[in-house]
Amino acid sequence: MPYLLLARHGESEFNSKNLWTGLTDCDLTDKGRGQASLMAGAIKDLKPDVAFTSMLTRAQDTLQIILQDNGWDKIPTYFNKSLNERDYGDYTGMNKLEVEKKVGHDQFVKIRRGWDEPVPGGETLKVVYQRIMLYFNEHILPEIKSGKSVLVVAHGNSLRALIKYLDNLGDQDIEAVEMPLVEILVYNYEMRIASKQVRQFQAKLPFVTVNSTYIKE
Repeated sequence: MPYLLLARHGESEFNSKNLWTGLTDCDLTDKGRGQASLMAGAIKDLKPDVAFTSMLTRAQDTLQIILQDNGWDKIPTYFNKSLNERDYGDYTGMNKLEVEKKVGHDQFVKIRRGWDEPVPGGETLKVVYQRIMLYFNEHILPEIKSGKSVLVVAHGNSLRALIKYLDNLGDQDIEAVEMPLVEILVYNYEMRIASKQVRQFQAKLPFVTVNSTYIKE
């Protein structure tokens, strides 16, 4: 059966400093490269047929490490800006703690997690959803429907937007969803039903299933 594998990039230089990254094209830290290797181990038994990633270096490098570590170098890979992180506009490069102090906790949460909360000069999650779903339906879903397994390495918010669709979440529900570092979401597609796993690599086991649910396509 085909799989859809969703992975967030490893820790970036901005992540390590608690800065809003957005479309800033920064590199992975050493820790982030190690996290990418852990993700590779978590899906070593689920070789994809094709991979997709964003135009940003931290996602591309994470994907490259996953492919190299598992010996999947020849897998076709596609890059597209539709998978990029959310544009945080004027907040880009600012320290998150400082922004929280300035705007207050409640507004800070709305900015980070809200469905349609505007940021000056940036995108809402709703806008991210619109662009990623257009690309998903035109390029990624046809691969899955043809029987191919697909690996997508992207960003916290672009993946949250996709998860909203895949898990059929409401506009309020998505506010509580976090796409953590190092975890990989695994959707097993069969007969229009997608079963979902969350995988984490541990040294003593090839992977650990954190939870499993079933979602209608």
